[in-house]
Amino acid sequence: MNGQEAHERAGLAYLIGIVGALLIVGALSWAIYRYTQPPPLGEDRAAVRAKGLAEIRAVEKDALDNSGWIDQGKGLVRLRIEDAMKLVEREWKNPAAARSNLIARVEKANPAPAPPPPNPFE
Repeated sequence: MNGQEAHERAGLAYLIGIVGALLIVGALSWAIYRYTQPPPLGEDRAAVRAKGLAEIRAVEKDALDNSGWIDQGKGLVRLRIEDAMKLVEREWKNPAAARSNLIARVEKANPAPAPPPPNPFE
């Protein structure tokens, strides 16, 4: 019986080792799952988003209703909608001149990029 007892103890030791290893892996998996979850969305999220939207709309309204500089170095200004509409009506009475003026303003606001440097390997 001594041989069979030793065999049973060895089997019990293996069983305990396997169950222990599975419990450790399960505990680690649970810990990783728990620590990698994002925090739950709070009730204040809607209030924060509404406040952000109100701020964006206020800035947009200010930009639409007031004149201001876009780029003072280039001489680009932002006009009120009413002033811009009056300017467009006045300029586009002569379409050819308005078109050339528009192209000149676009080129002034968006200059062509500098040419790339020569490739030393060519």
